[in-house]
Amino acid sequence: MSDLHDCRKAFSDTLVALASADPRIVVVANDSIGSSNLKEFKRRFPERLVNAGIAEQNMVGIAAGLANGGLIPFVCGASCFLTGRALEQVKVDLGYSRSNVKLCGMSSGLAYGELGPTHHSIEDLAWTRAIANLTVIVTADPVETAAALRAAAAYDGPVFLRLSRMPVPVLHPAEYEFEIGRATRLRSGSGLTLMANGTMVARALEAASLLEADGIHAAVVNMSTVRPLDRRAVIDAAASGPILTVEEHTVAGGLGGAVAEVVVESHPVRMKMLGVPAEFAPTGSAAFLFEHYGLTPEGIRQAAIQLVEDHAHSGD
Repeated sequence: MSDLHDCRKAFSDTLVALASADPRIVVVANDSIGSSNLKEFKRRFPERLVNAGIAEQNMVGIAAGLANGGLIPFVCGASCFLTGRALEQVKVDLGYSRSNVKLCGMSSGLAYGELGPTHHSIEDLAWTRAIANLTVIVTADPVETAAALRAAAAYDGPVFLRLSRMPVPVLHPAEYEFEIGRATRLRSGSGLTLMANGTMVARALEAASLLEADGIHAAVVNMSTVRPLDRRAVIDAAASGPILTVEEHTVAGGLGGAVAEVVVESHPVRMKMLGVPAEFAPTGSAAFLFEHYGLTPEGIRQAAIQLVEDHAHSGD
């Protein structure tokens, strides 16, 4: 993949633009000014950035207080710590209280691979999508990151934005309009649907191209909103054939689980969930971990072929 981009640049540029237009926007961080790409925000609006230090529970509580005062806080930190350490505050201070806070989970998934399981953020979607009133979004490229950030700022309620530091290609046109709760079909097809989000969307598109040589014309759907999930998109895909979900997350409780809940209730069809098994991933580079778990275009292709064969033999 050429022309790769870091979504944190789009995040930073858009946040500064939003703050320039709306004085209510503030940032709360946990000593993550550099890794969250907040240096320009700090330079432009030093009085609107609160560095709570390595105290994620306090950080979320501070943000809830600022929201109660009429501000719109964006809370930035590594997703593994922002969600894991502060989960009770996210549940009570944000979800239960419906606080207008935007959580920005940076460097999610397997991006911190060399730092091991303590820094892998592969449970965050399972945790956050279980919290009532919390919107959960996973962006796939810089265009979607910017559009989702604007949508989150305009939305009155708590939002969790899952952002990666892994370079990705641009997948959406410049005029792309993000809508919370709406999936985007990036490739048409029939008989099989690949559903992905985040860094896996580009890989799913590459896999779909590989599958053409196998006579499989897979559709690719970007399921960027995990909560609320686009139920119509799932049901339409199930009506066409089996569904393969692909995610940089544990298969326990993530995108695959969310899609399966709709499938089993509304339109049963054969599914396969490709992601990290319900285990602690080993320590190693992100590239090694993607290869290890088959989260590559070739790995997705192989999983898709097996799913199509299983579907054909079952007579579903």
